[in-house]
Amino acid sequence: MKLIAGNWKMNLTPSETREYLSKFLPLVEDISDREILLCPPFTSLCVAYELLRESKVKLGAQNCHYEQKGAYTGEISLNMLKDLGVSYVIIGHSERRWIFGESDELINKKLTACLQGNIRPVLCVGERLEEREAGLTFKVVETQIRLALSGIEHYTDSIDIAYEPVWAIGTGNPATPEDAQLVHAFIKDLLHQINPQHAGKTRVLYGGSVNPKNAGDFMKMKDVDGLLVGGASLDPESFAQIVKSF
Repeated sequence: MKLIAGNWKMNLTPSETREYLSKFLPLVEDISDREILLCPPFTSLCVAYELLRESKVKLGAQNCHYEQKGAYTGEISLNMLKDLGVSYVIIGHSERRWIFGESDELINKKLTACLQGNIRPVLCVGERLEEREAGLTFKVVETQIRLALSGIEHYTDSIDIAYEPVWAIGTGNPATPEDAQLVHAFIKDLLHQINPQHAGKTRVLYGGSVNPKNAGDFMKMKDVDGLLVGGASLDPESFAQIVKSF
């Protein structure tokens, strides 16, 4: 089943979340042939869970810590997230990598913890502009995936991967659907090498300046299994249009 995910990043208060969902849920209540995922900030998870638990829309978090508990000020554990009805966690988003300095080793620990905690991770990978211009897109993406999956290669069927070219995120300058298809096909071939037993069972999403006008074009591509939407997911009507775009 295709997956359409909204990453709200550091936006929307609990009261704004309640207002959003009151508008969004009626717009998608009849949709059952694709999975819908919303990832609010931590402060809105309680409100979101309250309103989503009777719906088909899944709840996700934008980050987590790899330990179950401990002296980690400002962090949140997977047990805490599960208690709030969270079933997905975004791991390794480019903003976590490049703004907050998350390493491939840390991302691997978080992925491993998600698998152990029975929460499905959405692993984000993608190249920066200078890497793209240097012809390093495939090398960067392969390195990120191999390091992230180190030691957990046999569990690729329990992970989704989002290809998010860093140069396209929030810039209004997305990759073309054809560019995305090339990278998605490469990722699927790589996953087949890594874990032939579960080949084809990992959804590969595209993210990076997705909007209602281009979402359908991305979803027409053979190897695009869904979308990870940023800014355009902050408006309930806009995000509903994206969900219905194919």
